[in-house]
Amino acid sequence: MNEDKAIWPPVDPIQAGLAGRCPRCGEGRLFSGFLSVGTGCGNCGLDYSYADAGDGPAVFVILIIGFVVVGLALWVEVSYSPPLWLHFSLWVPLLIVLCLTALRLIKGVLLTLQYRNKAAEGRLDKSQ
Repeated sequence: MNEDKAIWPPVDPIQAGLAGRCPRCGEGRLFSGFLSVGTGCGNCGLDYSYADAGDGPAVFVILIIGFVVVGLALWVEVSYSPPLWLHFSLWVPLLIVLCLTALRLIKGVLLTLQYRNKAAEGRLDKSQ
């Protein structure tokens, strides 16, 4: 049974997640802080207690940003051979900025997709 008798138009989960908006109405805020999920939507009243992205966003960020930054660092090393201090001054701030930005975006997308697909914790069928 679908408990959500939506009176709101369908919301694209990718756009809502990237904007940090409610997955049901697309208007309310999803986050109460930079990475902390709010208790509920201020617009439609959706309870965000279902929202648990776990380690998924961190894994995606490590794989995606790590691939890009390590590739760039290797290219710079092979092409220009800069000193080690220059590598640190280039890549550490870039990693911090990219990781924090991507973590919020990916967490928002995963939470809105979780709502859209009605993802829930796995349960064992004990009737057998």
